[in-house]
Amino acid sequence: MAVAAHSASRPTVRRRIVGAQLRRLRDASGVSRREAGASIGVGESRLGRIEAGRAGLEEHEVKQLLELYGIHDPQERDALLALAREANRPGWLQAFSGAMPAWFRPYVDLEEAAQVIRTYEVQFIPGLLQTEEYARAVVAHGLSEPPEDEVARRVELRLRRQQILTAPNPTRLWAVIDEAALWRPIGGSEVSRAQLRALLDAARLQNITVQVMPFRVGGHAGEAGAFTILRFPEPELHDIAYLEQLTGAMYLERDDDMDHYGAAMERLCVQSASPEESMDLISKIIREI
Repeated sequence: MAVAAHSASRPTVRRRIVGAQLRRLRDASGVSRREAGASIGVGESRLGRIEAGRAGLEEHEVKQLLELYGIHDPQERDALLALAREANRPGWLQAFSGAMPAWFRPYVDLEEAAQVIRTYEVQFIPGLLQTEEYARAVVAHGLSEPPEDEVARRVELRLRRQQILTAPNPTRLWAVIDEAALWRPIGGSEVSRAQLRALLDAARLQNITVQVMPFRVGGHAGEAGAFTILRFPEPELHDIAYLEQLTGAMYLERDDDMDHYGAAMERLCVQSASPEESMDLISKIIREI
């Protein structure tokens, strides 16, 4: 079982790969979900969460399932058991556990593991492209009388997330940004201008594409609001659409949901200004704000 180095070190992704592999092995062996769950003392719903990567397993439980599924090849067993052990170890996000809501943590884990990220943003410059001062203004405005240390930790986390774009094997980012976000004076005019100049610099990198959805388009495919689509290098992991709300988030991966959001993203890219036209528009806004 090959696991891409790009994402194998992320706990959420490790759980998803382990679960997908166990589901494949169970299907191939003809064992029912009820039988498999009973062998490790859990119900069908719990096993379903395990196979979806939403719950973890102890190493001895993985061994029991592999025995039940008739998997005796040492190489295959060792690879899956090693991955299961790693899935129970905390990653670097553990240090930032207090700097983000619980519902956001899986996203950061998945974001770091993604090979391609496509995002549509309405109100702000996407977090992966924010400058430190712009991010500080966004975070401060989003909290009610926030303590300075909490703001600092959240900004630190946001900047840490951006490292995936400049790593040796960088993530591919395709961002469609509504023109309104470019005009919004987050942090004041000086901070906004610096942010837009940084956005131009980012758009010149080979792994980053920026398009602007201009006002002149009128109605378009993103009228329902901001969303992000994550794609992973492992064949076991399906694309995920992420929709953030005020007090929670939705993680969608059903085929019909992904068909809908994938088509919406494609239409947004077609309807938006081209990358070259977008850079001209950003430069124009820098001169005028």
